[in-house]
Amino acid sequence: MDSRTALFQQHRPRLFGLAYRMLGSPADAEDVLHDAWLRWHTHKADRLDDPEAWLVTVTTRLALDRLRRARVEREHYTGPWLPEPMPADGGHPDAEAERNETLSLSFLLLLERLGPEERAAFLLTEVFDYRHGEAAAILDITEDACRQRVHRARTRLREGRPRFRVDAKTQQRLLQRFVTAMQRPDLETLRALFAEDAVHVSDGGGLVRAALRPLHGAERLARLYLQIGGQMSGHDIGFEIRMLNGAPALLIHDGQTLSTALWIEVDEDGEHIAAVHALRHPDKLARLQAVTKTESPASFS
Repeated sequence: MDSRTALFQQHRPRLFGLAYRMLGSPADAEDVLHDAWLRWHTHKADRLDDPEAWLVTVTTRLALDRLRRARVEREHYTGPWLPEPMPADGGHPDAEAERNETLSLSFLLLLERLGPEERAAFLLTEVFDYRHGEAAAILDITEDACRQRVHRARTRLREGRPRFRVDAKTQQRLLQRFVTAMQRPDLETLRALFAEDAVHVSDGGGLVRAALRPLHGAERLARLYLQIGGQMSGHDIGFEIRMLNGAPALLIHDGQTLSTALWIEVDEDGEHIAAVHALRHPDKLARLQAVTKTESPASFS
C-alpha cells in the first residue's frame, strides 16, 4: 500500500461515519467515499498542510451535493422514507462507533428534519467536534452563519427527540414479546404491547405493500399486526433479533428472503412500544441481507 492510499485508509472511518450520518445509506456513503478517493488520488497531496481537513471538506461537500439531490427525489418518494440500517459489524469501517446515539436509526430519521446545510453544520460541530470556525471553512460560509445553522438544528432536533433513553435490553425484551405475539396473533395481546399514542411508520418505496402514511394509536397498530400475523400463517416465516446501528432490531424472513427489518422506540415506563419503524423496501433489505447472512442473531433467551 502506497503512502497516499495508507493516509486515505487512516481517515476512512471518520469519512464514512460523516457521509453515512449525512445520507442515511451505507451504499450512498460508500459512493461518496469512492468519489472522494478519486479526487484524493489525483490531487497533489504533498502540497497539503492538513490532509485530514482536505478529505473531510471534500467528503462533506460531496455528501451535501448528494443529499440535496436525494431531498428532491424524496419529495416524489412513495410513502415514508426510512434510513438504511448498518449491521453490528458488516465490514463497515465505522462499526466501532455504532454504540453512539448519533448512529442510531431513530436519530438518523430525526436528522431528516434538518435541511442539508443545517445537517452538515450540526454533524461537524456536535458529532465530530469541529469548532464553528473550522466547520464554517469546510462549508465555505461565515462563522456566524455556521452558528446560526447549528442553533436552528439543535432547536429542531430538541423538538423531536424522545424525552428519555431506553437501554438495549429493554428494547430486546419488547421485541421478543412482539415476536411471541406475532406467532400466535391475538388482538388483546397485541394491543397490550403498544402505548396508547404509538405510531407505525413503514417504508416500502412503492415497491411492496406498506402503509403510505404513519398510523397512530394502539388499537390501530394492534389490528394492523393482527392482519399481518394472519397473512403469515402457512408461510415459512422466521424471526431473529440483530444489532443494527447499535440497537436491537427484528429481522423477519419469508423463506430465504428478508421481508422486513423492524426497530422500535419504547415509552417512558419501558413496558410499551411507542413507535415501530418497518423497513420493507426490497433494495434496502437486499443490501442488508447480504451483510447479515453470515452473522449470528442475538439470543432469544
